[in-house]
Amino acid sequence: MSYRETDHLRVLIANERRDRLALLAPIVAALGHEVIAREIDVEDVGPATARERPDVAFVGLGESSEHALQMIEKIVKEEACPVIVLLHSPDPGFVKEASKRGIFAYITDGEHTDWQSSIDIVRRRFAEYHDLEGAFGRRAITERAKGILMERHSVDEPAAFEMLREQSRSTNRKLVDIASAVVDGHRLLPKQPSAPPAQA
Repeated sequence: MSYRETDHLRVLIANERRDRLALLAPIVAALGHEVIAREIDVEDVGPATARERPDVAFVGLGESSEHALQMIEKIVKEEACPVIVLLHSPDPGFVKEASKRGIFAYITDGEHTDWQSSIDIVRRRFAEYHDLEGAFGRRAITERAKGILMERHSVDEPAAFEMLREQSRSTNRKLVDIASAVVDGHRLLPKQPSAPPAQA
């Protein structure tokens, strides 16, 4: 996932208070974005996020902080977009709990002129986070593949890595794809090489 600048974002808004959703939607539209979903119930916000795949989500703190925290968890679980908490007034305790659940920022609803800057920053950080997460995943796969090759071919780590790199070059495929094939293929191999058949 990489960040791309865009003037028109698809936005999910969530708040247990319908009147707050009604106030928020025009502000989002005035920034040049489209509200693609308005959610009130916790059980609906996760499926809406999965279905709509918004670019960003706003979760407002309504009457119940627990309700808002559950909404945040449901959206974050889908890994579709960054979540920004919208506060009517400062609430450090709630922000602390929301940060534990994966929000990327919070703004107060009195700072409409700063919203776009916050959205831009959050989307960049979200893209960087996913790029970094992907890099760690690729590295883990490569490390597992090296371990498999070291065991199977009785070679050291540099030699195992060179095997992956040489296969990558000769097949014109990414090294991580070669490593994934080794890891996936390893599941099909017997735990120990089978003994050669006895000579008659």
